[in-house]
Amino acid sequence: MTLSRAQTLPPSRSRSEKMLTSGSLLAVVAILAIVTSQLIREYGNATDSAVRAANNVVRLINADVQRSADLYDTSLLGMISTWQQPEVLSISPALRQQVMFDRSTAAPYKGDLVVLDATGKIVADSVSVIPRDDNFSDLASFARHREDPSLALHVDGPFKARWGFKDWRISFSRRIPSTDGRFVGVVVASMRLAYFHRLFRGLDVGQKGTINLITADGIMLAREPEQTLRTYIGQDFSQLPNFQRILRAANGSFTAVSELDGQRRMYTFSRVGDLPLIVVIAQSQDEVYALWRQNALLVTGATGLLCLGILWLSWLLSKQLKLRHLAERELSELAATDGLTGLANRRRLDMVFKQEWARSIRSDKPISVLMIDVDHFKAFNDRHGHDGGDIALRTVAKTLEASIRRPGDVAARYGGEEFLVVLPETDLPGAALLAEQIRQAIEALPPLNPGGHSITVSIGVACAQPRGENQRTELFSEADQALYEAKRKGRNRVECGAQVHTAFP
Repeated sequence: MTLSRAQTLPPSRSRSEKMLTSGSLLAVVAILAIVTSQLIREYGNATDSAVRAANNVVRLINADVQRSADLYDTSLLGMISTWQQPEVLSISPALRQQVMFDRSTAAPYKGDLVVLDATGKIVADSVSVIPRDDNFSDLASFARHREDPSLALHVDGPFKARWGFKDWRISFSRRIPSTDGRFVGVVVASMRLAYFHRLFRGLDVGQKGTINLITADGIMLAREPEQTLRTYIGQDFSQLPNFQRILRAANGSFTAVSELDGQRRMYTFSRVGDLPLIVVIAQSQDEVYALWRQNALLVTGATGLLCLGILWLSWLLSKQLKLRHLAERELSELAATDGLTGLANRRRLDMVFKQEWARSIRSDKPISVLMIDVDHFKAFNDRHGHDGGDIALRTVAKTLEASIRRPGDVAARYGGEEFLVVLPETDLPGAALLAEQIRQAIEALPPLNPGGHSITVSIGVACAQPRGENQRTELFSEADQALYEAKRKGRNRVECGAQVHTAFP
């Protein structure tokens, strides 16, 4: 058979194509890795920025609430100090009221201030010269002060129903001890929660963010925005998972889904000094990462276009390289084949025969050649013209291609009307048999023109058992002698030469 494309042509993909494809893919992967890393870094920066901003708000609230609590505590301590003076009890009720409560005027959003005796009865009242007739011994804060001498400032609430308050309040209270340390009563000051809403309203935590003030027991005292006030104030959130997380530390931040509105939020919290109060900033995660998402979308889109552009350019260059490679393959094919018949040319034949000869030496197998000559070709060419002669040569070439089927067999155009077939691993009888089949197949071809003569060939067969690298020409010479003998005996026949045994060099 003729040389296969694998034998005559370079590989299907050039190294430059593979390097271009690999380089483009590596560039795309590197770009994606860099952009992804940058987006992750920016995401972390957005998180840190939101936490810093929330912590600043928390510190501002803590400072303001602590300052207000200190003012109330100062008022309570002043009331205790005044009440412990014996002469205060002997002055008129109006003067006693003025003396008792003059220090409380600086406290913000101040409500009622009262002094309770050891039974819980009001004995001094900031609202009325004659104390209101009421008893607060049932209050939890009163009981705690009575039972715990070490309890200092206590915060309680929220409440509003005792005296018909229209707004929510919390209370600050302290124990009144006697000179010998006995429990003699409690001083109580209430503060309107409007103070917290005024404070929170001036702080920006986003349109969907919330500011919350919760007691250490989980009771909601204040929440901004104010429209949610009626829903959550006074409710107990101590059993909610998010509040349980808040109780584990004095301050910190975490991200979780809100049990109140279902939004994913970033929580930043801190206790207010030594008070049993906790400030919680709950920022909407959508708002925290809104700018990052916008930038990420732009960067991702631009990166995607860049990567597509790189891949497109890579495809164009690869296509150009492939076209050039195909052109090189075609040139290689033309250089290795005979232009008229499509068989291997003389240069390619010499290369292949050298390879097969070396392989036969390694495998210790015989190699045979068929030297074929078209009979009376000059006369045929004169009679049918050059075009007819070309057709005859192509017809013989096709017959040779059809007759040899093993991968290693090679048919080549050896000269003008001469052909040569190389048969690796074939002994002399086998080569002679194939030669006869070829001769008969060509003889059976129809004449080129009706009534004309058929094409015939003479074939010389030679076989060698290679033993060295320097005696290859002897095999060709033996085949040429056999061909000459076939022509001498009348043409259209097969003649075999002797078995060639080459010696070691």
